[in-house]
Amino acid sequence: MGGEEDRVKQKNGKVLPFVCVFNLILIGFFLFSFQLVYDYQMKAATNQETNEMATFKLPKTHLSPPKTLCAFSTWYSPPPQPPPRQSAPPSRHESPILTTISEAIKNIETKPLHISLKNTLPSFKAHHFISLVNQNPYFLPPKSLLSFFDFLSSYPTFSHTVQSYCSMVHFLIAHRMNQQAESLLRFVVSRKGKGSASSVFASILETKGTLSSSFVFDALMSVYTEFGYVSDAIQCFRLTKKHNLKIPLNGCKCLLERMIKMSSPMVALEFYLEILDSGYPPNVYTFNVLMNRLCKEGKVKDAQLIFDEIRKTGLQPTAVSFNTLINGYCKSGNLEEGFRLKMVMEEFRVFPDVFTYSALIDGLCKECQLDDANHLFKEMCDRGLVPNDVTFTTLINGQCKNGRVDLALEIYQQMFTKGLKADLVLYNTLIDGLCKGGYFREARKFVGEMTKRGLIPDKFTYTTLLDGSCKEGDLELALKMRKEMVKEGIQLDNVAFTAIISGLCRDGKIVDAERTLREMLRAGLKPDDGTYTMVMDGFCKKGDVKMGFKLLKEMQSDGHIPGVITYNVLMNGLCKQGQVKNADMLLNAMLNLGVVPDDITYNILLQGHCKHGKLGDFQNVKTEMGLVSDYASYRSLLNELSKASKDRQKR
Repeated sequence: MGGEEDRVKQKNGKVLPFVCVFNLILIGFFLFSFQLVYDYQMKAATNQETNEMATFKLPKTHLSPPKTLCAFSTWYSPPPQPPPRQSAPPSRHESPILTTISEAIKNIETKPLHISLKNTLPSFKAHHFISLVNQNPYFLPPKSLLSFFDFLSSYPTFSHTVQSYCSMVHFLIAHRMNQQAESLLRFVVSRKGKGSASSVFASILETKGTLSSSFVFDALMSVYTEFGYVSDAIQCFRLTKKHNLKIPLNGCKCLLERMIKMSSPMVALEFYLEILDSGYPPNVYTFNVLMNRLCKEGKVKDAQLIFDEIRKTGLQPTAVSFNTLINGYCKSGNLEEGFRLKMVMEEFRVFPDVFTYSALIDGLCKECQLDDANHLFKEMCDRGLVPNDVTFTTLINGQCKNGRVDLALEIYQQMFTKGLKADLVLYNTLIDGLCKGGYFREARKFVGEMTKRGLIPDKFTYTTLLDGSCKEGDLELALKMRKEMVKEGIQLDNVAFTAIISGLCRDGKIVDAERTLREMLRAGLKPDDGTYTMVMDGFCKKGDVKMGFKLLKEMQSDGHIPGVITYNVLMNGLCKQGQVKNADMLLNAMLNLGVVPDDITYNILLQGHCKHGKLGDFQNVKTEMGLVSDYASYRSLLNELSKASKDRQKR
């Protein structure tokens, strides 16, 4: 036993020092690991604090303190810290003013805001409202926040800023309240005015947060367009491009349509090409509209440039593209280019249609190439194309203007065989052609026919018939037409009044003609020189030269500059009254005013001198008439004849 105990003691004496050493090593290892972990977490916390301050620019008091450290073994790596959420709302205890406002809005039905926020509102500023919109700690409905926004707008001590408006716009768009958002943008633009695009755009970018939507830039661009601030709208587009934002397609569309209507077509084209380079989807329709604008302005060469741009964008010209340009060339008189484009059209496998042929036929008719127009019409029918009323009207109008009324009537009959019905324009074209060709009775028959077909004669119909009646000498019918026009509520125009005045003067009813002239002036119309001269001539032929000069003064006071014909009428009236000296004074007045007399002027004066002067040999003077063409010749002849007359008297 004793020996056994000694061996145990000896063994324990050897083991105990080893255990102690092992325990010390283990404790040291844990302390070392603890220090490493502690240093790592302190460094991570410091980096997180720095990043948060750099992002939000907040004081350190807004940062969370580091969590309690735990001892980890050296082979364990802690998970990376998630980045701070910028849009996360602050805790309620960190934003007491937002809490107070939110609760007041929430309980608005039981307690009005001006009472519940009586003590809070005086210190409530625009930046508080922006925080409320961005954080919305109580998840208030969009309509509630919009109502509070409106409430603040009318509160005396509060002033909204552009930023608060933009924040609300972002919030509304995020909640699909686009109409209300556009209304706010409209108000901002109306207050900021022209040239504000850069500053408003910057405010929108500044306040976008996580609620940003591309619609806001579409809306802003559209609002500037709506106000007519085209340069601002263009600036908005360029700013979206600069900031690599989505292209505001709807805004570009609205602006482009506005520019096509209001601006120069070439300016609109320049903007269109700019947005195409930025990814705006091209379409042939826009090119066609621009071409049409230019063709209407007579700028066919510019329209051709736009036509050439169509293929450069990867598109193919349509029949409308070709027809627009062909019509432009034909109206400008360049039929050769119009027919060349027809050939190009067929090469592109775009087949000419009714509008193509109608444009070319119209061009040929205007150039009086009626045989070629008829040949093209036949080609059109042979290709299986059915002419429309425009085609027939074009052909009928061409034949009528060239005096070929018989062919116009044949085409009219052919139109009915094609199953087409004549419209008011076609009937008016026929009636006008018949009246001008002297076929007044036939014209009246067509008026009866169009009435039976349910077509009501318009101002052009009545005016054409009225003018034709006067030219036919049927003043009674013309006055009847006038009564019908008044009955139908159709106002007489210059053509109608002038026709009636002409007819009255021709029938010697000069007082009625002068009364009609006064009526014309009261209607706000402006008689031309010929109308005034007709009435003056009527009075002079009746021996009332005084009334003729009265009308001359009225004519001049109305802005007219009487020509040689008007002065000849007055001079003739003076000479017939034996007022040769006054006639010579009128001649001098003409010359002083820069009105050049013609041979009729001098011959009127010579005849007056022969009849009422002291010239005895009237027959001798009569043989010289027609040879006097200027003032010097007139005075020379007058002196010679006067001298010869005196010599005869001495004998």
